[in-house]
Amino acid sequence: MNPMLYLDYAGVAVFAATGALSASRKQLDIIGFLFLAGVTGIGGGTFRDLILGVPVFWVENPAYVMVCAVAAVVVFFTAHLVESRYRLLLWLDAIGLSAYCVLGAAKGLAATGSPTVAVVMGMLTATFGGILRDLLAGEPSVLLRPEIYVTAAMAGAAAYTVLTLAGFPLLAAALIAAATAFIVRGGALKYGWTFPPYRSRPGRRPEDIR
Repeated sequence: MNPMLYLDYAGVAVFAATGALSASRKQLDIIGFLFLAGVTGIGGGTFRDLILGVPVFWVENPAYVMVCAVAAVVVFFTAHLVESRYRLLLWLDAIGLSAYCVLGAAKGLAATGSPTVAVVMGMLTATFGGILRDLLAGEPSVLLRPEIYVTAAMAGAAAYTVLTLAGFPLLAAALIAAATAFIVRGGALKYGWTFPPYRSRPGRRPEDIR
């Protein structure tokens, strides 16, 4: 089996698990687990494929849906064993982001040949599923947390694109790029890495605007 396919399955499974963890925090039933796991696991890749105009990956290979379902069932029966499910969710999300930014970049580069498109596709693939998860589950969005998030996906996607164009073997480029994204996101979670926020002028309330 293609090593990139293993990475793809792993990324889907990990993201699906974060969706199921969100369902556990909201005390949903098994259908809620399956739904949030599916949306999170395949949401980013679906968005990527629709933009690129290529066949949607899980329609061509329904095994991805089964991966999401298995992850949902496993979390349904084991989530209570985890002391801090939200912290686990964030770390699993970091792992999924690391895998998916590489896969998104690889697919974008293969479909268009454009390094710019590859990096953008890597960012979208890695972040969109998590954004959908938080929106549907009513969780604080990872996108709006202060720690670096999208930048980690961009770093991984850019690393894969540069290494691939430089002639690195695909597997080596993928592993280095995934490690780059995880180091950036993991460091942000552990050490609170952030960019300076905008502070010059706060937004006004709607009722203050005349």
